[in-house]
Order: sequence, then C-alpha cells, then structure tokens
Amino acid sequence: MKCIIYRNFLYKPKFISSNTKFYTTNTKFSLTNTKFPLINIKLSFVNIINNFKFLNLIGSVRFSSVGKKDSNLYNIENIRNIGISAHIDSGKTTLTERILFYAGKIDTIHEVRGTDGVGAKMDSMDLEREKGITIQSAVTNINWNINSSSLGIGPNNTLTNPNYSINIIDTPGHVDFTIEVERSLRVLDSAVLLVCSVSGVQSQTVTVFRQMDRYKIPRIIFLNKLDREGASIDRCIHMLQSKLGVNLLQLQIPIGIGPKLEGIIDLLEMKAYYFRGQFGELMTCEDIPENMSELAEKLNFQLLEKIADHDNDFAQKYLESNFNLDDIRNSIRKLTLEHVMYPLLMGSAKGNKGVQLLLDSICYYLPSPKNSIQVYKYQNSSESDDKLILKEDYKGLIGYIFKIVDTYLGQLSYTRIYKGILKRGLSVLIVEEDKRVILKKLFKVHSDEVLEVSEAREGEIVAISGLKCPSGVTITDGKQVTMKPMHVPEPVVSMALKNINKSDSVKLSKALNRFQKEDPTFRINIDQESKETILSGMGELHLNIYLERMKREYGINIEVGEPIVNYRETITTKAEFNYTHKRQSGGVGQYAKVIGYIEPIKDNPNEHLNIQFINQFIGNDIKSNYIISIENGFKEICKKGLLCGRPVVNMRFVLTDGASHDVDSSDLAFKLATYGAFEMAYRQAEPIILEPIMSVEVTAPQEFQSQTLSTLTKRKGIITNTNIINEIVIINANVPLKSMFGYITDLRSATKVYIYI
Repeated sequence: MKCIIYRNFLYKPKFISSNTKFYTTNTKFSLTNTKFPLINIKLSFVNIINNFKFLNLIGSVRFSSVGKKDSNLYNIENIRNIGISAHIDSGKTTLTERILFYAGKIDTIHEVRGTDGVGAKMDSMDLEREKGITIQSAVTNINWNINSSSLGIGPNNTLTNPNYSINIIDTPGHVDFTIEVERSLRVLDSAVLLVCSVSGVQSQTVTVFRQMDRYKIPRIIFLNKLDREGASIDRCIHMLQSKLGVNLLQLQIPIGIGPKLEGIIDLLEMKAYYFRGQFGELMTCEDIPENMSELAEKLNFQLLEKIADHDNDFAQKYLESNFNLDDIRNSIRKLTLEHVMYPLLMGSAKGNKGVQLLLDSICYYLPSPKNSIQVYKYQNSSESDDKLILKEDYKGLIGYIFKIVDTYLGQLSYTRIYKGILKRGLSVLIVEEDKRVILKKLFKVHSDEVLEVSEAREGEIVAISGLKCPSGVTITDGKQVTMKPMHVPEPVVSMALKNINKSDSVKLSKALNRFQKEDPTFRINIDQESKETILSGMGELHLNIYLERMKREYGINIEVGEPIVNYRETITTKAEFNYTHKRQSGGVGQYAKVIGYIEPIKDNPNEHLNIQFINQFIGNDIKSNYIISIENGFKEICKKGLLCGRPVVNMRFVLTDGASHDVDSSDLAFKLATYGAFEMAYRQAEPIILEPIMSVEVTAPQEFQSQTLSTLTKRKGIITNTNIINEIVIINANVPLKSMFGYITDLRSATKVYIYI
C-alpha cells in the first residue's frame, strides 16, 4: 500500500501551462471558487508530480497571515505553546526552519551556515547569521493539519479537529545566553528537547533538561542528525537514561542510519514513512520493509507492554484486546503530561526526514494551555503565604511579560496570555508597579516580522507596543495577583570599561540602559573605588556580543579590561548565634536580641541565590515587623560576605528565639543585631570561597587528541570523559572559569583550527 500525503493544503493552486513551472499564490483555497471536487484537484497534483516532477510544491505555498482574526477558528484545545531547546549545534534552528517550510510559513529553506548569505529565518540578527549561532530567542506561529490518514478516522476517533495553532520559541544553545531559555520556558506549556544522535547527551542538554524540570514542562525528545556518520540510537538512549534518568517511550525506528537513512517507521501505526522531493516535502506512507518487520513487531509489542505497565486504564483495554490507535495515543499523552514517560522520536532536520511526524506528535501528545496549571499569589504576600489556583471559568485578564525588545516600533513587550482576552485600547494594571496603562497596539510575531491584530486570547503569545515596564511582570484587568517570576541566574564574569570617550557617553548610556532592560543577566554597576563602569554577564561570549552590538548599533568603540570572575562564598558547617545589640547614649536607645543558628544547604540549580530565612520563633517577645527586619538584614548582609566581599549562597538562617524592649527596640536595632549575629556565627561556620567551574566539551580529530588534552590540563582542567567516534575525539572536562579566558585562541593554535567547543 502506498499513499502520498500533502501537508497544509490551504491555498488555491494557480496553473500557467503544462510547459511552465508550477507555483501557488497567497489566495486561500475555497471549494466555491472551482467547479472541481477536492479529490480531483488532489489527483491533478499527483499528475503534475508524476509527469513534470515539480517536487517543491508544499514549500512554494506562501503562508499569509494578513487579515482579520477569525474568532470562530479559535479553539484553545488545539493550541500548542512549545520551545525547542538543546545543546549548541544540535540543530534547533535548522529544525525550526523545516517546520516553517512544511507548514507553509516560508517558501524557501535557508541554512544556518548557508552560502546564500541569507541565513535561517529565526536568526534575524546579523551577528547570529555571521557566527552561525542563536543569540536571542525568536517567536513564531504556524498552523498545522495532522495527516488524516494517520488519524485513524472512524466512529471511535476522538481527535475530530486536526487544525492546530502552534506557537514556537527557538532558543539559543550556548550557556552564555541561558536567560533566553529561562524566559521562554517560563511561558511555554511544553518543549521539544533535541539530542544529537552522534554526540548524545551533552553538558547543555543536562542544563536545559533541568530548566524544563524547574517549570514542570512536559516534553518530547527528538534524536536529530540520524543521517550523520557515527549516529547511534542505542548509545543515545543509554545516555538519556543514565544522565537524565528519563523513562522513554520509543515511538519510531529509522530505516537505515547514517548516510543510509531512508525513512522512519512509526511503531504505533506500523507503517513506514519516506520523505521525497527536493526538501522532503512529499511524505509517502508505505508498508514496513520485510527485512525490518520482525524488529518493528517486537518493538511494537514492547511499547504497548510499557504503556500498559504505567497506565491502568489502558492496561485493562490491552488485556481485553479492546483498544485502538486513539486509545494508545491518549494514554501516551496522559503519561507525557504527568511526566511519567517521555516520547522518543527521531529523524534528521537537515536531511529533511521525520519533521512532519514530529509536528504530528506535538499535536497528539503535548498539552494545550488548558492542561497547564498556573499558580498565582496575591501581590505583596510573602513566599510562604498560600498560593491560589484560578478556576477554569475565570473570566478576568492575566498575562505575563517575559521579554522586551527595543525596535523601530518602540519597546515591544512579549506577553503570554493566561486568562481572558487582551484587546487593543484596553486599560490594564501592571501589578508589580501598581500602574495602569492603555494598550496601544498588539502584534503577532514571526521572528523579526510583526502583524498588527486587534486582540489575543488565552494561550496565545503576542507583542504589545508602548508599555514602559521591565520583563517579568504580570498584567491584569485589575486583580492584584502575580505569577511566579522567571529564574534569573547571577552573572559569573565581569569586565571594566576603559578610556571612555566623553563624546560617546550619551550613546553609551543609552545602549547600556537598553541592553540591561532587555537582558536581566546583563548588569552594570560603578566600582566605588576606581569609579570604573563594570559590565557583568554570563560569560566572555555574552559580554563580547554586547560590545560588538555597541559598535554596530551605536557606533561606539569600547576598550575593556581583563575579564573578572564573580566568586561566591558559603559555609561548610552549622554554627549557633546568641547576639544582643545594645546601645544607650541618652534618650531612646537601641536594643535587640536574636538567637538561632546558620547552616549550609545543598546546592540547588533550580534556586536563585539559594539562601533561606526560617522563622521558628514562638511567642510575643519579638513583634512581627521586627521579624521582617531580621529577614531583610540577613538578605542584605548575604550580598557581601566576610571572606572576599562576594555574595553568600547555599545557607540557611534559622531564628529560634530573641527579645525586644518596649521603648528601645526598633527595625534598625534588629537589623543591626542580625548583622552582629551573622558575623559571630559566620566565622565559626568554616566559610569558603566558591569558584565557577565550566563543564567543557571539545570535539577534535583524533590525531589532535593529545594536544587537546594538554590544553585542558594546563588550565587546571579535570578530564571526566573521553570518547572516540569515527576518528573524532570528544573530550569532557571541568575547568575553572578563570582559566577558560582566551582558551579558544590557544586551542585553535594547538589543533590547526580543527576543533569545536
């Protein structure tokens, strides 16, 4: 059996003549505009393909989002908000480019490191296209129609509407731009985790997986680059299970691997899919090759057994042999949303194989906004106060601004709508600032392009112009509730600006203010002793990108000093304190007494500057407002430790007892008592200095293995793993961040540039 599957057949074709090329227009297809039934038009497509071999048909469809929003087409159940994340160079942007192409959003594929000078659509910055890396997260939206032949359409089919709206955020893979991943995952309902089938689970793969865990995001894992020499599914599965601890549901196997990759076998449908045409836009569904049928049947049996082991409802149907394809998919979706299992798919984005099946799986298995439970809290309430979950039928407006960008339209505030409808001209409350503003314009975003719309509904992502507010704030129609803020990591590297030209001071101030507002991990402060301007960020590359942007966008040439590592302090043992602050100089004095202990706590990558204040005091000897002063005093003194003046992390301050005076006690007295208690206990708790350590992975030809190892050991690196695949050596090491400055230059010299880090 063989059938040709057409994707997103939404537009009316236009024919010139049989001896000229075929193309389509932006005009939407309508049966009323033609006298031919739909089946005949599909057959005419087949004839054109067979006779003239114009294969780039679907890609030639131009997606046009121009026009008014049809409210009748809105269905929140069919919305998917996904992020695409991975280690650097795993193919995220390449995958997104194929998704846009197959969905008809773009009509030509451009490569990340292509030779046409255009670059991928989602890499809109010149720097991104020049360097071949993603620097900023980019937002887009597609419409996707699940292939009806794979739906199992029949009387028992529950997935009756195959039209899905998918909002996609493509994120950077480099650790220096981790805030782009953080802010994206904060507002997404689900994600696709890409894993290179040659390199497997890498350092940033682990980091991204933790970030997804932080926001409890269901995810699909996609093994990419199966067409490359050295690709191994078994090795990747082992690494996923051992390094990430995931329970996988393998839904596919490849037909061939490496350069011999031909197609993908779906283990649910038990069908083989091939991707033909210039860009894989013609997907054909065929019977499984005879030489692979036995393996496919074995894996299909194991898959069903595994699903039944984890889902009691499906297990009952499975034992009674009373189940269909919908039952299997519904069970997989349930297990995915509950974080019990992770669907595993595979293919090659650059090789144009498996991407359409991935899109189908996104629609099948990942949640809609209605499946995503969001927790809110009342403004000005403490973290320990009860949170509230709004009812599903709540009609008020709640949105979260997760990113701001300065454009020719002014500041654009990227906003996810969680409840209600956002309309142009609406008065909204910026809760954290207790300020009301009028919404001027709303835009749908496609990378660096925008389309003005009149409204946005629950589950959608839009950009708002004219708001003067930072990112990470909540907007409502008046309700005083806020959403959980995004996690913002602390900068680890600083540089001092040198020899600033006075004529550039105004432009420099404008640039720094803009960049600091857009990027919460880009910090600016003035050194009190040297009076130098200090830039802080997530790494050397992070800061160098901003220096290059100052030069290009503002015409400022900046000299900088050597990078400075941002160290941290912590304690290693428990220490008690019993401190009384008492000062009397005539009139009202100062009196405060605090008793308790400090202790180290385990490092948690999902916590921001992990310090905790615990109040175990019982009684009335200390007023509640003084407790707040003690907490504030503790947090303030942790900003500057006693060893080297660096922030203190991974420490808990526990208040067990204390005393106050009716006349002499005050907020200031208790804050000063906290300072004294901290100093007393901190020195007894065996404090140490923490140094940032980089998890480094270097890929080089095997002939340069010894030179590469030498460059790492000379920089105090500890080698954690060495792997050789097809004469390519992959070296993993932990190296002090301070030792990594300028490393790439030395490594290129030692290996004659044949490296990747």
